[in-house]
Amino acid sequence: MAADGRTPPSRDIDVRLFVPLMAHSVAVHAIVSLARVTITYRAIELDLSVVWIGVIAAGFSLMPVFVAVQVGRYIDRGHDSVAAWIGAVLVLAACVGLWLWPLSAGYLLALSILLGVGHLFCMAAHQMLAVRCAGPRSREAVFGHFMIAIAIGQGLGPTALGLLGGSSALPPTGMLFAVCVAGAVASLVIAFALRPARAAKPRREEGQVVPVAALLRLQGLVVALWASVMTVTAFELLVIYLPLLGTERQIDTRDIGLLLAVRSLVSIFSRIFYVRLIDVVGRVRLMVACILTGAIAFLLLGVAMPLTVVYVAVAAMGFGLGIAATLTFSEVVRLAPSQARATALSLRITGNRLGQVLLPFLASVVATATGVGGVFVITAAMLAASGLAVRVSLRGR
Repeated sequence: MAADGRTPPSRDIDVRLFVPLMAHSVAVHAIVSLARVTITYRAIELDLSVVWIGVIAAGFSLMPVFVAVQVGRYIDRGHDSVAAWIGAVLVLAACVGLWLWPLSAGYLLALSILLGVGHLFCMAAHQMLAVRCAGPRSREAVFGHFMIAIAIGQGLGPTALGLLGGSSALPPTGMLFAVCVAGAVASLVIAFALRPARAAKPRREEGQVVPVAALLRLQGLVVALWASVMTVTAFELLVIYLPLLGTERQIDTRDIGLLLAVRSLVSIFSRIFYVRLIDVVGRVRLMVACILTGAIAFLLLGVAMPLTVVYVAVAAMGFGLGIAATLTFSEVVRLAPSQARATALSLRITGNRLGQVLLPFLASVVATATGVGGVFVITAAMLAASGLAVRVSLRGR
């Protein structure tokens, strides 16, 4: 590595940064995915209403809405690794709290918020570390591997649920929270292998800071952010409401865990070939096709279907939205100026979190009136609208 902490031209990927980044991404998303679905089951154990479940899920995203841009500015000043360390500590604290005090709706809401802030720090840091560890030739490939690591982590959590939950309708939440604590300890250890650049970036003068309004005026950025909100929030709603769908339609815990794992595994498979698919299909056509595939899959989940069809729909969703989420991430990096990439990526997280705050609440209201299936139908309609907006807005690209 060069003295300034950047990869020399002859070496396009910094392996010493890339490997712990992938490991930490897997660990964080495995912990968070398991903790969040376990929170839902714990809320069911407490006999909380579906509205309360939506509020608790929204709490995971509430505080990050207000701090994401500030975290991005902090990372733009050269503190990507430190942000990952902070996030790992907060995730551990949240998991310990969930293990010791999952006693009421108030506790679950507070600890869900803490988990969300920790996840924000980790995600914002990981995004910029993915940019820092690759040169121009390998950046798209690194982004693909980074999203694969996320998908692996998101699959490990439900896999643990499927293995430990058994065939009962409600799994042993105390044991699952204990597993989250053990994973969070391991995650913290891995985080300290994410070393800062050897020469920290100089603090920018105030006049060099790119305003948020200027970023939002960049052509195509708002469309990419909107597509990101819809794809990420759709996965969010699946994690929250699939356990409820299983309870409503008598699908046991093992199948719910396996369905979520299938979604993640297919997302991994799709991202292996995503760079090649861009070359063959084109960025915009591929994004539109993948978002619409996700919309059709959600529509199938919304109506009563045999379990085999549910597995097929979840697999199609994993393939389509897995690629779409990667494309939105790559598009934001491509459009943003280098001195404000972390801020632009934090805007992406802010948009995602806003969707995760508003849509679960809206979904909980819909579920009260129509049942859980109505949540999936509404999600399908919003995804379809997003795909059509991308097609119209970016037609010339």
